[in-house]
Amino acid sequence: MDYITAKEASEKWGITTRRVQVLCAQNKIVGAVRFGNTWAIPKEAAKPVDGRCKRIKVIDEERKRDDSNN
Repeated sequence: MDYITAKEASEKWGITTRRVQVLCAQNKIVGAVRFGNTWAIPKEAAKPVDGRCKRIKVIDEERKRDDSNN
């Protein structure tokens, strides 16, 4: 299995290196392994879905429902 670094994953996924490290620490990237202070991420690993924007999605859905009722 081929691995990439957190920096390479951040460039591939368009997010910061620190965010990739946090996702690895939270076990959100399947197959990520830590060697000392470096994360090894499977090359074919998918970018996890960002669940931090849930409130915005709920507000947008409420607005759509309100607009369709009017």
